[in-house]
Amino acid sequence: MIDGAEQTVRFVGAAGLLAAWLVSGSQAVRTRDRPPGRGLGLAPRFGALATYLMAAIPYFVVWIVLWRHLPGTPPDWFRVGALIVGGALGSCGLAVYLWGRLTLGANYNVSSVLGSELYADQQLVAAGPFRLVRHPMYFGIALAAVGALLVYRTWAMVFAVAALPAFAVKAHHEERLLAAEFGPQWKEYTQRVPAWWPRRPRPHALIE
Repeated sequence: MIDGAEQTVRFVGAAGLLAAWLVSGSQAVRTRDRPPGRGLGLAPRFGALATYLMAAIPYFVVWIVLWRHLPGTPPDWFRVGALIVGGALGSCGLAVYLWGRLTLGANYNVSSVLGSELYADQQLVAAGPFRLVRHPMYFGIALAAVGALLVYRTWAMVFAVAALPAFAVKAHHEERLLAAEFGPQWKEYTQRVPAWWPRRPRPHALIE
């Protein structure tokens, strides 16, 4: 019974991840021809997408190689608890990610630890989940990664969780660009909205 439940949750999780990837990728394709704006790292030289692929391809190669189950079989009570907690974290994480992704809309651009880039007509988005945290998509990915580690229990997911600090580097790149682009508006926004952990928004928060 537990084996069947694990297979079902894992299948649903994989389907949800695929859906999130398709939603994210479809918008990236539609905006690939927009004129670039401010950038840093390798992005201004090679473009945002090429720079992203330089970092993402090695990551996913390692991730695939490490897709091996952790040694040992945990007791049934742990497996049940891991499915419940991991499924909840994964679902919430993907939902937050998609909420942020859809809210960004045409303002979304790929970025990596190697560099980031804004569009020439970039807008500061502070609606939806961006009222609660400045990096809701990274927050959602972190929740989903921890949830996936509990559900799948593979070395690949251990690697994914261990690599989460890379999102802090990406966020730092993006915040530097946004600060240079929007100046006082960005500073006011950062004073009202935390970077990572949600809190009750202060009144008169920025609205795109």
